[in-house]
Amino acid sequence: MQPPYNITSAILQLVAIISEKIGEINATHLHKPPAELRKSNRIKTIQASLEIEGNTLSIEQITAIVENKRVLGPQKDILEVKNAIIVYEKLNEFNPNSIQSLLHAHSLLMKGLIDKSGKLRTKSVGIVKGSDITHIAPPGEMVKPLMNDLFGYLKSSRDLALIKSCVFHYELEFIHPFMDGNGRIGRLWQTVILKHQYPVFEYLPIETIVKQRQQQYYEALSKSDKSGNSTIFIEFMLGVILESLEELLSQQNRTLLSSDRVLVFSSIAGKKAFTRKEYLRHFKEISQATASRDLKEAVEEGVLKKTGEKNKTTYTFK
Repeated sequence: MQPPYNITSAILQLVAIISEKIGEINATHLHKPPAELRKSNRIKTIQASLEIEGNTLSIEQITAIVENKRVLGPQKDILEVKNAIIVYEKLNEFNPNSIQSLLHAHSLLMKGLIDKSGKLRTKSVGIVKGSDITHIAPPGEMVKPLMNDLFGYLKSSRDLALIKSCVFHYELEFIHPFMDGNGRIGRLWQTVILKHQYPVFEYLPIETIVKQRQQQYYEALSKSDKSGNSTIFIEFMLGVILESLEELLSQQNRTLLSSDRVLVFSSIAGKKAFTRKEYLRHFKEISQATASRDLKEAVEEGVLKKTGEKNKTTYTFK
């Protein structure tokens, strides 16, 4: 069953601009940002998504945990961060169209934090902010069929992944399928859906923009609840996605490091043998000498296997 929403002119315009930005990112080889930027954005993502849920640890503290250093802080907050690090490292293992995959992600994300991590709720719940009940979720017996319908939509809908990811995010928050952790799993799964089609989203800190606009985020959820469809939330989240893409383009040094170029090219070449000329075809901004140095370093580091000599030299990723 298709969840209710309308494709507005604002949505169409945002999708068009986002598509242009993704094209710009692909053209400049930013779909896999440099290693330091990937690490930095991953830490920002974890910090922002958990801060929205009340976690008190800073970016510096989370960086220390990533580097296996000792950190002082509430044990619950530290466990939340450690769980999130594990989950985000496994992004490539999750199947966006599988409810079992989502349940596995939730079990990792909430391990040691709630009794029934990875289990759909069977009890009724309401969301309370202050002294107000802001949302009464569907009854427990409706959760499983609603989630099955939602994953059926993901699998069968011909809508763009950009739109489906926003719809899924909203609908998961509406269904509230778990006793806790719904916000963080909803934001995570939107990334899983997007990353499946656009690799750049694996390292894009969408959650950082959501944190900056936290009040608007909750307002968009609330307005969509009241209107009975996710249109307002889709417009909001597409705006967040656009801002995060623009931020990546503005903060990125267009001159990639040697190791970054080799990493980018590995996703292009796969296991197929290639020449220096083919490598240069994808990095027109570098010289032949730089290309030779990139490939030589990759061979020395054991990343590439070299075969042949001079103009008959080919390379293969190990």
